[in-house]
Amino acid sequence: MLIDRLHKKGLINPPSFIIGNVHYLVIMGSEAYGVSSGSSDVDVYGFAIPPKDIIFPHLRGEILGFGRQINRFEQYQQHLVDDKEARKMYDLSIYNIVKYFQLVMENNPNMIDSLFVPHRCVIHTTKVGNMVRDNRKMFLHKGSWYKFKGYSYSQMHKMDIKNPEGKRAEDVEKHGYDLKFAYHVVRLLGEVEMILTEGDLDLERNREQLKSIRRGEWTKEQITEYFSTKERELESVYLSSTLPMYPDETKIKNLLLQCLEEHYGSLSGVIQKPDSFQNLINDLKRLVEKYEK
Repeated sequence: MLIDRLHKKGLINPPSFIIGNVHYLVIMGSEAYGVSSGSSDVDVYGFAIPPKDIIFPHLRGEILGFGRQINRFEQYQQHLVDDKEARKMYDLSIYNIVKYFQLVMENNPNMIDSLFVPHRCVIHTTKVGNMVRDNRKMFLHKGSWYKFKGYSYSQMHKMDIKNPEGKRAEDVEKHGYDLKFAYHVVRLLGEVEMILTEGDLDLERNREQLKSIRRGEWTKEQITEYFSTKERELESVYLSSTLPMYPDETKIKNLLLQCLEEHYGSLSGVIQKPDSFQNLINDLKRLVEKYEK
């Protein structure tokens, strides 16, 4: 597995528990979107399951909010990992499974993309990883529109990046804007349209459109006009979408607990899970309260 191999080479130094505990690892970026130009730079995302007392700190006697609070592992990142033998430069982001679930549930675009990469971009997965990926549509909801739109706005502003370097400087000099940021503007809007209309996501569907932007075949004015038009269209798509307004937190939490039990074994002595009947009672109470207001 990639993480173990890089560690054995002395190229990375992650927390010791990450070695052998990564459950899902994928290639992101241009390779996942089908627009790779053969660059050696590889973005890698995934999640690991840390020791039980990191996720359940009460097991080591910690009381939330009292005394010294121990820093809990959320993610490990290391950039510009130069694997000369493989002729690859890696940027690594490995998340605590709990943090990963939270970000995907919030429909963070990068994290959503990591669950929907093509099969060829999944470089390592376990039974736990498959459990999460097989249930990836569970995480989608209408809140994705605001997240993806916000990221797209950010890319729009970065199109006019000052003092770019390398090939990006050549692109700005030739075309008057940064091609990479421009293609992300269009990509993000295309992705959220699929999410809102289909409840699914195919990262490679618009690859020919994105390739044309990366080749410099769109003007800056075309990108700006596309963004403005698509934003108006997607406001209507958002209103008519049949996706739930919010994530089903209870259902997603149950999936998380199933993953943790698959890894640790029974959690019966660690966490008390409400039974399904009580969940139903609570749902009915919330429904009654909603219509009494």
